[in-house]
Order: sequence, then structure tokens, then C-alpha cells
Amino acid sequence: MSDNIVINAKVRNDTGKGASRRLRRNEEMMPAVIYGGKDEPQSIMVLHREMAKAVENEAVFSSVLDINIEGNVVLAILKDLQRHPARPSLIHADFMRVDRSKKLQVHVPLHFINEEQCHGVKIEGGRIQHNIVEVEVSCLPDDLPEYIEVDMLDMKLGDIIHLSDLVIPENVESVALSYGEDHDLPVASVAAQKSIEEVEEEDTGETGETDEPESEDGED
Repeated sequence: MSDNIVINAKVRNDTGKGASRRLRRNEEMMPAVIYGGKDEPQSIMVLHREMAKAVENEAVFSSVLDINIEGNVVLAILKDLQRHPARPSLIHADFMRVDRSKKLQVHVPLHFINEEQCHGVKIEGGRIQHNIVEVEVSCLPDDLPEYIEVDMLDMKLGDIIHLSDLVIPENVESVALSYGEDHDLPVASVAAQKSIEEVEEEDTGETGETDEPESEDGED
């Protein structure tokens, strides 16, 4: 786990949809809210360019952040981030306060390594399939990993990696596995390459083509 990422914020007293739109039109600031814990939800605003730079780092989505609200630093995680549907800009962020003494549940990204050197790909000509790209974990804030590695090196054709096969850091628990063996989901596998016939069949299915004959009377 690396040092906490710092997000500087200011208190936002002018709230509501109209205020948020005016703030976004300013283009320098974006509205946000921080909630959870013993304190009431608080409306804040952050510099758009600072937040945009922060989210370029994948770790911001699975790390405890230092939200510096006018000198008052609050520990929090990023729970939701809204992006503009048409422009490459952010429009709102939700932060949730965390307590170092209480466990939290966070989705952590999976980093797949050695895919090009994978035995099932390099030697047997297969292809890697990703079933999931993140896993929900439960742990104390100080134990939260930025990511979990999935080593594909020794995977052979037909092999499957499940949640129970992941090397999860000490003091970190998979939420799904805590519900029992029935939730031991597949993470990745090495499958055979599709034949030309299979690809053509899939293409035909996607275009909606059928082999039904035309009506004899020529009616539509």
C-alpha cells in the first residue's frame, strides 16, 4: 500500500442542482459530497483538473484518500464518480469517510501478469478469457491493497483460475468467498482459439440473418 492520495477540497455552501450546474460551468471546480461515519454529509467542491489527474491513477479507486477540506484532513474512499456523457470531463464525486479501526468493503482491480508468456497461449495456441477484472474485499483501511495480481504464466489450455486461487494479502478477505464455496467464481481461463466456422456463425447470429425461405406468394 502506497502513501495516501491527497484531494484538496473546499466547503460548498451553495447547494442544489442549479448551484452544481453553475459550478461545473466554471470549469475549474466540480461538486462533490463526503458522507458516512458519525458526521453529517457535507457538500464540498474540488478542482476539476486535480480530480481528473487523480483518476488517471487506477489506485485512486481502491485506496484510502486524504480529503483535505480547508485544512481538515478526512480519510475517505471514492465511492462514485460521474462523468459527462458527451465530453471528457467529470461532473460529480461521492466520497465515503472511513475509520481506521473499522473494516470496509472495496472493489480492488485485478492485474493479470505474464499473459504473453502463458503456457496455454504461447505453447498451445490458446487465448485468455477474463471473467472478472476486479474483486470485492473486506479489510481495515491500512490493509487495503491497490490491486491483486493474477499470474497466468503456468496456465495451460483448459485451466481455470477461481477466486480461491488468488493470492490475497494477509488480513484481506474476499467478500464473495465469505458467503461459501458456491461463490468461488471463475476469474480467468485459457480457452482454445475459435475456428473460422465458429466465428462465421457468431457473425451471422449478430446480423440477424436466417435461413427461412421467402413466402411462395411473394408477400412481405
